[in-house]
Amino acid sequence: MIMQGKKGLIVGLANDKSIAYGIAQALHAQGAQMAFTYLNDALKKRVEPIAESFNNSPVYKLDVSDEADMEAIAALVAADFGQIDFLVHSVAFAPKEALTEGFMKTSKSAFQIAMDVSVYSFIDLTNCLESILAPGASIITLSYLGGPKYIPNYNVMGVAKAALESSVRYMAVELGVKGQRVNAISAGPIKTLAASGIGDFKQILNWNEANAPLRKNVTIEEVGNSAMYLLSDLASGVSGEVHYVDGGYNIMAMPAVEKNDEGKTVFVWENRE
Repeated sequence: MIMQGKKGLIVGLANDKSIAYGIAQALHAQGAQMAFTYLNDALKKRVEPIAESFNNSPVYKLDVSDEADMEAIAALVAADFGQIDFLVHSVAFAPKEALTEGFMKTSKSAFQIAMDVSVYSFIDLTNCLESILAPGASIITLSYLGGPKYIPNYNVMGVAKAALESSVRYMAVELGVKGQRVNAISAGPIKTLAASGIGDFKQILNWNEANAPLRKNVTIEEVGNSAMYLLSDLASGVSGEVHYVDGGYNIMAMPAVEKNDEGKTVFVWENRE
C-alpha cells in the first residue's frame, strides 16, 4: 500500500461529509496512520467516533487561534507518533456578516479573523510542528477557485484563499531545502458544513455541474484520492502547486455549449430544466 508506514496529522475534520474525511478515507485505505484534531466539545463528539473507525486514531483539542493549543500540539503528536510524514490543513472561517454583505462592506475585524484562521493558521501550524516533521514530509491545504477568480458571495474568503495559495508557494521554497513539500488542492463546490455559509450555494453547485468539462460535481472521495497522491511518495517531485479537483471547471472562460433538439448551439444551462 502506498501510504504504509506513513504517519500524519489531519487538522479541521468536522464530520463524515467534510473534505478532510474524504482525505482520511483515502489515506486509511492505503495504510496510513492518522491523528485528528477537534475545535471544541461540540465537534469532539463528532470527531471521536470517526477517529475510532480509523484504527482508534489519536484525537487532540486544537483551536488554531489559541496560542496555548498551538504550542502544545507538537508534543501531543510526538508522544503518539514521534515524527510525522504528512500534514493536512483543512481550516477556514469568516464571520457570517462577511459572507452576507458585499465584499466592500467587510469590517476590519472580520477581515483579520478570516485571514488569521484561514491563512495564518497554515503557516503557524507548520512552524509549530517543524520539530516533528520528517525530512521528506508532505503538507497540503485546501483552497477554492474563489481565490484567483471571482465567485458570488464568497467575498472575504476569496481574498483569504488567494493569500493561502500565495503562502503555499513561499512555504514550498523555504521548506524545499529540507526536502519537504507544500501543495494546495482547489476542490470544486461540495456540500459540506463549511459551504453551508456561502449564499446561493445550490446555484453554484448547479452551475459548476452544467459547465465543468466532466459535467459533474466532484465528491469528497475524489478529492481524497488526489490528496493521498500529493501526500505520498508518488508526488515526490511536486511542490508549490495548486492542484484542481473540480471536474475541469477552472479551465472554462465561458459557459459550456451543446446542441439542442433542433441542432442549435446553446449554452448548457439554457438547455436544462
